[in-house]
Amino acid sequence: MHVTGACHCGAIRYEAEVDPNAVSVCHCSDCQVLTGCAFRVSVAAEAGSFRLRAGTPRIYEKTADSGRVREQAFCENCGSPIYATSPGPEPRIYNVRVGTITERQQLHPSRQIWYRSRLVWLPEIAAQPAVDQDR
Repeated sequence: MHVTGACHCGAIRYEAEVDPNAVSVCHCSDCQVLTGCAFRVSVAAEAGSFRLRAGTPRIYEKTADSGRVREQAFCENCGSPIYATSPGPEPRIYNVRVGTITERQQLHPSRQIWYRSRLVWLPEIAAQPAVDQDR
C-alpha cells in the first residue's frame, strides 16, 4: 500500500510502501517515553521504499537494553516522531509512525509487542465516557 505522511507542522513529508497487515502496537517503556503516550503504533516500510519529500528529520540514537541501536527520527520544529531505523547503509527498514501517515485510518494493528510492559489501565479505556471533542 502506498502511503504519504508528514509531521504536525508539515516541515517533513515522506512517502513509502507498507504492508497494511503488518501494523504493530509497541508497549515497551522506551516507546511510552519517546511518544509521551501509553504505546506506539508503527508499520515497517518495504526496504528501499521510504523517501523523504521535504525536510530533514533530527536523529536521536537510542540504545536499547539489548544493546541494539535505533535511530529515532523526529521533526525538530514540532517534535513529531516520524520513524525509527537501524543505523547503516541503505536499503534500511523504516518503522514509520502511523500517526503521521495520511492513510492511518486504513492501518489497523495486527499485533502487540512488549505486551508485558503495557499500562494496566488500557483495557478500561473503552468503558470510559467519550465526547467528540474537548469542551
